[in-house]
Amino acid sequence: MKNLLTRRTIRKYTEQDVSGELLNRLLDEAARTQTMGNLQLYSVVVTRQAEQKEKLAPAHFNQPMVKQAPVVLTICADFNRTSTWARCRKAEPGYDNFLSFINAAIDALLYTQTLCNLMDEEGLGYCYLGTTVYQPQQIIDVLQLPKLVMPVATLTVGWPAEEPALSDRLPLESFVHEETYHDYQAQDIDTYYKYKESLEENQNFVKINNKETLAQIFTDIRYTRKDNEAMSAGLIEALKKQGFLD
Repeated sequence: MKNLLTRRTIRKYTEQDVSGELLNRLLDEAARTQTMGNLQLYSVVVTRQAEQKEKLAPAHFNQPMVKQAPVVLTICADFNRTSTWARCRKAEPGYDNFLSFINAAIDALLYTQTLCNLMDEEGLGYCYLGTTVYQPQQIIDVLQLPKLVMPVATLTVGWPAEEPALSDRLPLESFVHEETYHDYQAQDIDTYYKYKESLEENQNFVKINNKETLAQIFTDIRYTRKDNEAMSAGLIEALKKQGFLD
């Protein structure tokens, strides 16, 4: 059993299956999380078949754990179910707009985090894939998602075959603001990022990439303006096709 203070991202899994009984119990328990208007604006697509994982992998930049994990969960912001319910009950839904996507996305991400906590308690390992919103149209096509359903998170799930080191975190005072937001001065940045920048692995990243600072690894290599703008365009286009934007 793990808790948040020892939580690790797991990218390698044993061959042991994750039973449907266990997974369904956790998916059901996670539904007790907070939700807007008690509408549960999310759906989860469970992928176990190798062929489907193979199709999903390119959308996640072919990260190995997508195909290696026993289970891949795609959590979607879903206003389709609620809209269908409304129409079946003589009500006219008005959820084909950006605010509705945001509400459903928040619901879906709250559900995802609760599910992660429950999986920790069971000893399961998982990796949260932020790549879900980078190339969403591929995922939409593979999973045959109808309008008003948008993928927002992916979890690869299995029994851990590794125990990686804990990743670093910024200190509490770097992100908690009392009463009002207090903007950051250079000296604050020096204090808050000192530990992260001093880690040997991070210093090695800087060195092998011929950069001056760790920040340049993020701005120039990992999350570049060019990539951000291109993937933003793809995300907006997918939101249009799914009916959340005009």
